[in-house]
Amino acid sequence: MTEEVSQNLEDTRDTDTLSAADRCDACGAQAYVRVQVGDFGELLFCAHHARKHSEALSKVAEVVTDQTSLLQ
Repeated sequence: MTEEVSQNLEDTRDTDTLSAADRCDACGAQAYVRVQVGDFGELLFCAHHARKHSEALSKVAEVVTDQTSLLQ
């Protein structure tokens, strides 16, 4: 995610961990970001799609679990 969006979402991070079984809703790759979206449930994204949709996600996310740091 971009630094600005990551900073904005910093306060909404959760401690739930994602596993290799969690897959990106957009492409099926391993998910590193979980976004809780109100009554709609959760969305899972790989790092690429989390960055791609970060602006829109920051507007609707209630809780974000971002584990993209595990990729470094």
